Amino acid sequence: MIKILFIGDVVAKLGRQAVAEALPRIKEENKVDLVLANAENILHGRGVSADRLEELRLVGVNGFTSGDHIFRHRDIISVIDDLPLARPANYPEDIPGSGIIELDLGRKGIVLVVNLLGLGLMSSPTASPASCPFRAIDKIFRECNPSDYSAVIVDIHAETTAEKAALAWYLDGRVSAVVGTHTHVPTCDQRILPKGTAFVSDVGMAGAYDSVLGVTKEVIIETLMYPYPTKFEWVEEGARVFNSVLIEIGKNRQAVSIIRIDKTFL
Repeated sequence: MIKILFIGDVVAKLGRQAVAEALPRIKEENKVDLVLANAENILHGRGVSADRLEELRLVGVNGFTSGDHIFRHRDIISVIDDLPLARPANYPEDIPGSGIIELDLGRKGIVLVVNLLGLGLMSSPTASPASCPFRAIDKIFRECNPSDYSAVIVDIHAETTAEKAALAWYLDGRVSAVVGTHTHVPTCDQRILPKGTAFVSDVGMAGAYDSVLGVTKEVIIETLMYPYPTKFEWVEEGARVFNSVLIEIGKNRQAVSIIRIDKTFL
């Protein structure tokens, strides 16, 4: 049996604090074998840096996925190949980094982590180079045999629940879990599909509790009320929320259970 904890989008300073507060106890109480987190928002709310990844590694995160903001700060380009960090696998092949990472659990085998970027309603210009995620993972499986791994985890970083659910059904029985990220809103539709794949539409986030998706309330309200340009400001003090799912994986890479583990620090 392998227990994998997947943490939703870690957003800015308060997100990192929430992980540091919640993770050690969760790992100990649940005997977690591997911790994954979506890290595309860890640096000032958008982007990734090696220093911030190391900050999370020191509190127990083993591997990282990302999304359309991964290259917001270009310093990551020169070091991405040396980090346990996946960028979207459906980016063009000439983009730095890899869409997969392999994490060795010793006698429990190797876990394959795949990062995909959804296409539906993704308005960010950094999402435009992405190709079909369905065809992208088929290509990965032509090059990597899933049976060589003890578990296969897919992070689909996407806007629409329909695209995430469709991908999960498409991969049912071929991967251990399909977890959705990107919206920062936790969903309660976690389930095991008929052929043994765990699924949740969105894990949620680690970040500011009294906010709009991690951003200051006032900025978002102004953005929605007035036709003026606004700059996102990320909440940097106050209450924190921590959203995650715990997935148990048994024989033949099939999921046995998926449960939510959510914490709030007021």
